[in-house]
Amino acid sequence: MKIAVLTKQVPDTAEERKLDVSSGRLDRGSSEAVFDEVNERALEVALQYKDADRSTHVVLVSMGPESTKETLRRGLSMGADSAIHILDNRLEAADASRTASVLAAALKTVDFDVVITGNESTDGRSGVVPAMVAEHLGLPLLGGLFSTDLSDGYVRGQRQGEDGILGLSASLPALISVTERSPDARFPNFKGILGAKRKPITVLSLADLGLANDAGSRTAVLSTQVRAARTAGKKIVDDGTAAKELVEFLVSNRLA
Repeated sequence: MKIAVLTKQVPDTAEERKLDVSSGRLDRGSSEAVFDEVNERALEVALQYKDADRSTHVVLVSMGPESTKETLRRGLSMGADSAIHILDNRLEAADASRTASVLAAALKTVDFDVVITGNESTDGRSGVVPAMVAEHLGLPLLGGLFSTDLSDGYVRGQRQGEDGILGLSASLPALISVTERSPDARFPNFKGILGAKRKPITVLSLADLGLANDAGSRTAVLSTQVRAARTAGKKIVDDGTAAKELVEFLVSNRLA
């Protein structure tokens, strides 16, 4: 079994994220870059399968700047076997469509049985990249799973629906996305950290992927503005008219 796990380096969600108003892009230098948590959970799903079958090979696939190697090394120290880093300056500020097409091209270089990823990144939160990648590769998509089972040439899982829990299954190869309800990711141990330094990271450019004439992103930010500062709310002191004032406030703000 060969499992490809899509990973992403994102600004730390524990810190305040800022928008570069001049470019309309996320200011990635304003906070520490970390391994996206939901993708760590996707890796954990793959590693749990590897724990049960030691012949399993787990390969990480990520697109991003030079610093992405730090995230890939962390994934390797957790237990992944190899990694692919798509590195090309022309991919800066790539939109969801371009990201999906490039990731799909990289996955075509991997003889995988299943692709696992998070359902949405914590910086973009579009939630559409897994479906786009699956479409490019012609794979069935099992999206938004909180439990998974890989066995007998099939992948099965459960997804929370509006009216209950849905059971899904597909034959391999397939692509699945997992949610934050999936198991917590393990911490790298000392042996894993040392071993990660010897594991291979293959760096690919757009030219390497046959995308030298890539047309680029098709979306653009037209305008941006700074979020207004939060102001103190109105304080109502009950002098016998508090109920009336509260109702008027709710009605005037279309909250009632």
